[in-house]
Amino acid sequence: MTVEQDRCRLVLVVPEIADTGDQERLLADALRGGDVASVILPQYGKDFEAFQSRAERLVPIIQDHGAAALIDGDSRVAGRAKADGIHVSRGELADAMERFSPRLIVGVGGLKDRHAALEAGELNPDYVFFGMLDGDTHAAPHPKNLDLGEWWASMVEIPCIVMAGSDPAGVIDVALTFAEFVAVGKAVFDAPGGPAAMVAEINAALDEKAPRFGD
Repeated sequence: MTVEQDRCRLVLVVPEIADTGDQERLLADALRGGDVASVILPQYGKDFEAFQSRAERLVPIIQDHGAAALIDGDSRVAGRAKADGIHVSRGELADAMERFSPRLIVGVGGLKDRHAALEAGELNPDYVFFGMLDGDTHAAPHPKNLDLGEWWASMVEIPCIVMAGSDPAGVIDVALTFAEFVAVGKAVFDAPGGPAAMVAEINAALDEKAPRFGD
């Protein structure tokens, strides 16, 4: 997440899929499509054992493709699966920073307004996330998340991730806020042509249309 970059990069949110084999296949396919900065694996209500088992299978796939594996949920799973970091809520951030930073990447979500974002920023996480991990229920990114991302990117050095919508065209809307990262779920994993082709398409669009940092 700290790699030098000149434009907005892609973050994948792994979808909830009952069959582990299907989830592995779709994730590996997406990662073969091109540049992905990191992958967030939500717990999706699974119990500890089931989530740990799933994470232990998915984390190596993510890391083998050069992306950072981030666990949303039980921090014990992050350690046992040898993930690169954890994604926590605002209320969990102080404890997570004390226990895991800088050994692991620690990012924070659930920030619904500027006040919450600034309070989280005071703890110096590795990133802040605007939107919900399953928040791509509409085609376009939520306007509030775009506004928060643009405001944050204009004044705070801590990187931000903004959740896009289910239409891949919304990735450029996020990039135009100067957010460092754009998160996608359905836009990639439900793509008719497959996840790899969509990751390649999104990266090509970002190469062409995303503003360059420092310009």
